Amino acid sequence: MAQRILVAGRSGQIARALASAPLPGGFALECRGRDSLDLMDPARTIREVARSGADIVINAAAYTAVDKAESEPDLAYRLNRDGAAALAEGAADCGAALIHISTDYVFDGTKPTPYREEDPVGPVSVYGASKEAGERAVRERIERHVILRTAWVYSPFGEGSFVRTMLRLGAERTELRIIDDQHGSPTAAADAARAIVEIAAALAAGKSDGHGTFHFCNTGSTTRFGQAKFIFDWLAAHGHKVPRLTPIPTSAYPLPARRPANAVLDCGRIGAVYGILPSAWETSMAECLSEIMAAGGTKDLI
Repeated sequence: MAQRILVAGRSGQIARALASAPLPGGFALECRGRDSLDLMDPARTIREVARSGADIVINAAAYTAVDKAESEPDLAYRLNRDGAAALAEGAADCGAALIHISTDYVFDGTKPTPYREEDPVGPVSVYGASKEAGERAVRERIERHVILRTAWVYSPFGEGSFVRTMLRLGAERTELRIIDDQHGSPTAAADAARAIVEIAAALAAGKSDGHGTFHFCNTGSTTRFGQAKFIFDWLAAHGHKVPRLTPIPTSAYPLPARRPANAVLDCGRIGAVYGILPSAWETSMAECLSEIMAAGGTKDLI
């Protein structure tokens, strides 16, 4: 009988990457959107998951409007905490393991070195606090869980993708002012999805020492300015007109929600436990840009 993977989420970057990720033999994956698995309705979510027959449940759904969350805290907590709790209860009821996707925003960003899984959390935004509350809800409700924190996720699609945003702004403007004092590791949604599938396969095979909290990001780090510079340098090398970039401090671009100044995560544990070794962020970024170019997504920059 096939091992069934149920994904909560269908339109987000990681959910979309999971839908097209290669699966091991004997696995079947189903992504469900809000129309059939509404995390805003906890009681129904518990029932739906419990009767799904899933072997692995993946929570790839979240309230991710970081700035809007400051004025909509109730909605952020309903999805990121209460929805996660319902998935955990449903998974526990049907004997499934749960993989819950979390974020660097659970940290305050003041540590000068990469964050490890055991470092104290201290979110500085409503979004971060709601995601940290979701982590606690998962730990309290299901023993067979993996909380996977990642950061700076991008993909060839989606309004939330930094790459797509840069392409759009680069087509509209001759100069872009980009923040240069926030540090992180740009992470391809496709790479995160492959890591999640590897974890799911290991859990389905009965891995007993793989529970708990892990970090996954592509290796290396940069700033938002450095990330943008890589994108436009790559595009310029492939014959595209690109805007002029100007580095600015965070203080020059105030937003409702604070961002962690340091979002770099130490990913050593996932390598030690699961043998997952992420690729360099520049390699995956170039692959993403090549995919966008092949699909004609950079035509506005020519």
